[in-house]
Amino acid sequence: MQSKATSPEAYISELPEERKEAFTRLRQTILNNLPKGFEETMSYGMISYVVPHSLYPDGYHCDPKQPLPFISIASQKNYIALYHYGLYTNPKLHDWFVTEYPKHSKYKLDMGKSCVRFKKPDAIPFNLLEKLLKKITPQQWIELYESQMKT
Repeated sequence: MQSKATSPEAYISELPEERKEAFTRLRQTILNNLPKGFEETMSYGMISYVVPHSLYPDGYHCDPKQPLPFISIASQKNYIALYHYGLYTNPKLHDWFVTEYPKHSKYKLDMGKSCVRFKKPDAIPFNLLEKLLKKITPQQWIELYESQMKT
């Protein structure tokens, strides 16, 4: 469900009331814990956190006009989604997250390649996400991206 919102605030204003509080807290958790250098933007109809062209002029290989994506959050039909491309490209980070998740949530992990789905907005493990967000700097993401994804 892509939004046409042009700012994170506009995106959040479009959300159903029952998701606004958790989604706002998720956004703030990202802003408070993501290493310096990432920028918040709207991308592909989601709130995204990217490596800006000023740090990585090559941009995203799929569309070099776009900055290098790292994390996106979205309100989908049946869940809130966190797309973390480090989980997709870094097996050690993925395994750490999968191992830690049950320690922070009573619910089963619902995860795709880079997508973590939260069907219950009040069950987002914010403490775990704080730890996850601090694990990769923009420079580390660029190095990982270039070694794993860029073709």
